[in-house]
Amino acid sequence: MSAREEIPRRDRLPVRVFRLGEEPADDLSESTTAEERFELVARLTERMLEFSPSTPHSNPRRGTPVRVIRP
Repeated sequence: MSAREEIPRRDRLPVRVFRLGEEPADDLSESTTAEERFELVARLTERMLEFSPSTPHSNPRRGTPVRVIRP
């Protein structure tokens, strides 16, 4: 099954409205299980790899751009 087939129809997506500044925090741990969050990250990663100009793992780790920020 492709990623496109897994996307739910727009009319079935949950929609919530919040006043500006009253949006919920980005922490999904209270509304989802660890398994659901893992699956979400896995699906998002697969989807982003579809847009990547290179194939997965075609770039050596040493060539991967990294920025280290120390406190």
